[in-house]
This record gives sequence, structure tokens and C-alpha cells, in this order.
Amino acid sequence: MGPVTTFYEEVGGFETFRRIVATFYEGVATDEVLRPMYPEEDLGPAEERFLLFLVQYWGGPTTYSETRGHPRLRMRHAPFQVTPESRDHWLKHFRAGLDAVDLTPEQEAQLWDYVTHAAQFMVNTVDEPPAAT
Repeated sequence: MGPVTTFYEEVGGFETFRRIVATFYEGVATDEVLRPMYPEEDLGPAEERFLLFLVQYWGGPTTYSETRGHPRLRMRHAPFQVTPESRDHWLKHFRAGLDAVDLTPEQEAQLWDYVTHAAQFMVNTVDEPPAAT
């Protein structure tokens, strides 16, 4: 029996996830639907949280839980109106992140399957938010 590896290790570890998340947030920074969900001017802290979450989820260091506790994704997203439209924008930027790294088709499919299900799970509002006046 050889050494057990995690998905995190198989895909290239921290650097792979860092690149996915950096590309994702490059898209979020100019996205008219998603950017308003980030009230702080600097997206860096949100980017760091997302990176640490993905790293931990896929078998890397547990820094996320050590610093933030249980992910409680649904609860942490509850203050935001996550609509089908915002889900689709989110997935578009994550797709760009996946396209920015060199994964096998199987690895890519495994990540994509997870994020598409997670994104759907975060939808908490069917109606679009009212237009700002």
C-alpha cells in the first residue's frame, strides 16, 4: 500500500487552489451582481477565507476551522439574497478559476460537481432583490 494522498495533494496543493480563487475574485471584482455582496472595499479578506475553506475541504491544512470555526456555509450566506442569477454569476467565475489551472478531466469534474451543488444549496431567494432607488 502506498501513501494515502488527498485530493488537495493530487491537484497540486495550495498553489492550485490559490490560482482558482484568485481568478474567481478577479471576476467578482467587476461583477455587477456579485460585487455588491461584498461591502468592504478590499476583497482580500473574502478571498483568503474562500481559499482556506477550499484548501481544508479538499484535504489540506485545517487553518479555516482553526481561525473561523465550522464553515456553516448556509448560515454565513443567509444575510445575502442569493438568487439563481447570483448563483450563475458565481459559477461563471469559478469556472474561469478552474480553466486557469491544469487539472485532469476527472479532477475538474470532481471540483465542478461539488461547486455546482454547493452553489445551488446557497440559493435562498427566488425573487430578484428590489432595484435601488
